[in-house]
Amino acid sequence: MKRFLIAVLAMAVVGVVAESGLAQHNPRGTAKISVGSKTISVEYGQPSLKGRSVAELLQQLKPGDFWRLGADKSTTFSTTADLQFADVTVPNGQYSLWAEREADNSWKLVFNKQHGQWGITHDASQDLASVPLKETKASNSVEMVTISLTKEGAEWRIGIQWGDMKLTANFKVK
Repeated sequence: MKRFLIAVLAMAVVGVVAESGLAQHNPRGTAKISVGSKTISVEYGQPSLKGRSVAELLQQLKPGDFWRLGADKSTTFSTTADLQFADVTVPNGQYSLWAEREADNSWKLVFNKQHGQWGITHDASQDLASVPLKETKASNSVEMVTISLTKEGAEWRIGIQWGDMKLTANFKVK
């Protein structure tokens, strides 16, 4: 009985350590903006290229495959405002963010109702919305995945950069 209790206690401690983020292998990044009293933020893992190219890493993705936009724990997008991406509304709340590779090699930004999951588990039945991402070649290369939220004229922009690949989508705060 004593051994059983020690084993249960050990498993509980391992679970707490893993959940606390100590088991993550990549640094975490955060992007955050305030629009009046509303806040929008993205919290994500930052894998490094480590001498590889983005093209080499992402060429494995086939049409319909998802990239979790980070590493370790899922990328979490939080908003206290409803957001308008062209004709798509994303209600205030928390979501995991994914990029889906399209048949023509373009990308879509996917908002999934599940968040906080570990690894690359994507449940498409939980997708709330998806919006087109514009891909451009960045003028500078970054070693680690970097997500930004910036003001672009009358709109806001989410940007995802890794190496010289940059994916962006504009939105308005309702």
